[in-house]
Amino acid sequence: MKRRKLRVGMVGGGGGGSFFGAPHRRAILMDNSAELTAGALRSDPAEALAAAEELFFERGYGSWSDLIAGEAARGDDDRIDYLTIVTPNDAHAGPAEAAAAVGIGVLCEKPLTITLDEARRLYAVVQDAEVPFVVAHTYTGYPMVMLARRFVRDGLIGEVRKIEAWYPQGWLASRREDEGSKQASWRVDPARAGVSGCGGDIGSHAYEFIRFVAGLRAVRVSARMKSVVPGRALDDDFAAFAELDNGAIATVSASQIDIGAENDNGFRVIGAAGTLQWRHARFARLEHFVADRPVAVYRAGADYGYVPESIRPYLRMPQGHPEGFHEALANLHRTIEWTVRGRRGEEAPRPFEHPGIVDGVAVMAFLEASVASAREGGAWVDVPFGG
Repeated sequence: MKRRKLRVGMVGGGGGGSFFGAPHRRAILMDNSAELTAGALRSDPAEALAAAEELFFERGYGSWSDLIAGEAARGDDDRIDYLTIVTPNDAHAGPAEAAAAVGIGVLCEKPLTITLDEARRLYAVVQDAEVPFVVAHTYTGYPMVMLARRFVRDGLIGEVRKIEAWYPQGWLASRREDEGSKQASWRVDPARAGVSGCGGDIGSHAYEFIRFVAGLRAVRVSARMKSVVPGRALDDDFAAFAELDNGAIATVSASQIDIGAENDNGFRVIGAAGTLQWRHARFARLEHFVADRPVAVYRAGADYGYVPESIRPYLRMPQGHPEGFHEALANLHRTIEWTVRGRRGEEAPRPFEHPGIVDGVAVMAFLEASVASAREGGAWVDVPFGG
């Protein structure tokens, strides 16, 4: 099959206060191997068509249902290869399920859905259709996070004994939802954000570090969730203890009222033979601690000999030239692109195992168990099937 640029569709992200549409568009275009083809970028049909024209999408649609129906009718040789969903949480499941049902792959923002039941229904459709599916836990696209996963799998730090994962922000320390911020308004609305505000928005990233890096999952959780700013229906501060499936304990903390914090999320995976630590503030470094030895620091760079072949294709720059957030997001798009190409029989690097539909369901299971625990004053609650 002759190679060509992949055709990518997008639902949401067409302005009007949207944050994540622009980073995804940059990520899609970064490697010149994909193009912006079909867009249903706003909830208002006229505005959606105008936004698609303004942002140079080849085809604009007034709604996501029109987009999927229109692209499915084009056949395999002309329709989009995958769909990117960058809407608020309540509008994830509909387009994701519809796209999967007609054989179109999906890259969906997190959290996957607004309820666990909704996530399970989507999982069943994706499994039946056997389409590529990536959940946009962007930080798993950083090469040093990927390297940490590889090191844990290779036994570098021995059996995992404890994990600390965190994500602090301060942008919701005041009632920005009353100041006209659309990003704040939907995130504090249970109908649009789902069962948890802070936990779903950024605590989900912290929990995914545990799954992605250590390959472990929560089986029981004891959580506390609080709406610190008066009048909010959803939590803006989140903390949980999680018992993992190997018996280790993990702490998951997230806050949107931590004034001065600048998304310095990260993790410490503590093993019997050492510890791995990564922080977003130093995203190009992975630190390895061993008792009574100097700290070993691994740095990002395509020409470093310790970078394994499974990660090297995801690095674009040599040592000393940092890559950041857009490159990490582009790596998730690379994973779904190479999955699509491989399934079509094209030559492509073997894609890394970035978070997929199973991870999306697992995060929802963790969130719902955390909400149940918090309602019982932090009582231990089993994480249901799928977690």
